[in-house]
Amino acid sequence: MGRGRQKAKHTKVARELKYFSPNTDYSQLERELASSNPSEEDRWAEYADKYNDDSDDDSAEGEDK
Repeated sequence: MGRGRQKAKHTKVARELKYFSPNTDYSQLERELASSNPSEEDRWAEYADKYNDDSDDDSAEGEDK
């Protein structure tokens, strides 16, 4: 496929994606969001506390200690 045809095809797909508006089931979305587990937001906190060491920051390289 030549570059012109390829670009035209990509433009067509991009236009379809831009202007496509699917029917959204807001009640289903509300149920999914309401049933989400709030503890998932903090699921990496234990690793952050364990491995977060600010002593190896790049900002401290040129400073005398």
